[in-house]
Amino acid sequence: MTRARAARRLATAAAFGGGGLGLLGGSLYAVMRVQAAYARRVIGQATTPPPHANGTYGAQLPGDALKLLVVGDSSAAGYGMDGPTDTPPAMLASGLSHIAGRPVQVMSTARVGARSSDLQRQLDVGLADRPDVTVLVIGANDVTNRVRPSESVRLLEAAVRRLRDADIPVVVGTCPDLGTIRPLAQPLRELARRWSRRLAAAQTIAVVEAGGRSVSLGSLLGPTFALAPGELFGPDRFHPSTAGYAGMVAAMLPSVAAAVGVWDDDSDDDGSAAHQRDGLVLPVPFAAVEASVHEGTEVAATQVAGRDRGPRGRWAQLQRRVRPPVPATGPVSAAPPS
Repeated sequence: MTRARAARRLATAAAFGGGGLGLLGGSLYAVMRVQAAYARRVIGQATTPPPHANGTYGAQLPGDALKLLVVGDSSAAGYGMDGPTDTPPAMLASGLSHIAGRPVQVMSTARVGARSSDLQRQLDVGLADRPDVTVLVIGANDVTNRVRPSESVRLLEAAVRRLRDADIPVVVGTCPDLGTIRPLAQPLRELARRWSRRLAAAQTIAVVEAGGRSVSLGSLLGPTFALAPGELFGPDRFHPSTAGYAGMVAAMLPSVAAAVGVWDDDSDDDGSAAHQRDGLVLPVPFAAVEASVHEGTEVAATQVAGRDRGPRGRWAQLQRRVRPPVPATGPVSAAPPS
């Protein structure tokens, strides 16, 4: 079975309530359960929440503030950081403010340990303030808490559809490459890599079908997971690096800016030709697989000859925009804790 067919079957199983375990191999899933349980016993659980990053970034800039909502798990919240400005919500808000030339008000409802089943509760809180764009990162805790992959994908798609039904653009960071987790020995590490890439591809299909944009995180968080495997399992004694989060933010930021219409694909900051790459158009299952092995790739729905779909399904376009440097966060007008 090709990876595209496997990803499509997993996404289809999610839509119709199937288990999807056959695609991944029940034995692999069982071993991952044992590995996760062992890691939890040995390492322990997270006890310290991430720094509170809500507030307005670039408050000195003119214009009305763009409203950014961040939802998801510890990777979205910034677990392990000492200060709010080192968290992904702050980095995203500061970077978006720099690109847009406007203030950006960020609200994060992301929580350490969150699973896909927590997304609707996070949206209940976050949508009250009517965001202009939402960034969503989820999936790792679904693995460690033995959530069926098809259920994880189904819940993600429901969250994206809710946002799109409210006419709110959404950018989803897909499952990172779990094969970079050093505590996993070979051959389990290679199997985990294949598992996570298939899950990321299935997430991409679900997100694009629901009207969102996906960005493959792939091995971007590899150094973080390799040096701090506790980030996946949520302990408080292993801390991901600021550089790991900055890499994730840099990959997603152009797509977030494009989603709100402030990204210029024709020129970069100095007016020279932009480094937008690819622009390849494929049926969404094939685009999803391609993106899963090339981190930082955006996948979004497109048309070919005025049509949304071809013989192999919905058309999707891949973009690999140049990752902008993440500017230092500042100035921020703090918001009260949510």
